[in-house]
Amino acid sequence: MNGPRLNRHLMLEHRERTPDGAGGFDDTWVSLGAVWADVQARTGRDAAGEAVSLSTTGYRIIVRAAPYGAPSRPTPGQRFREGLRIFRIQAVAEADAHARYLTCFCEEEVAL
Repeated sequence: MNGPRLNRHLMLEHRERTPDGAGGFDDTWVSLGAVWADVQARTGRDAAGEAVSLSTTGYRIIVRAAPYGAPSRPTPGQRFREGLRIFRIQAVAEADAHARYLTCFCEEEVAL
């Protein structure tokens, strides 16, 4: 069996909330580092957003595994970035029996 083709360069990002000085918070995204990934599209659909129509597509993104608790291990709530494209991580599971790879189930939204 061949392994996945890790041929896409993605940045793993984590959300940090900082006080905005007016009683609320600002969300900023901090890069945790680059990963090589195999990106495969799943199904897509149209959705109604607040002000625009959205196209939502699911992706299965496979990356090399990292130990639990390591900053390089993706977790739900984080995201991958490829240029202007953003893939929000919904769930993470081990991709193979030897735990060499992780499968990240992600969504990308595009305003129409």
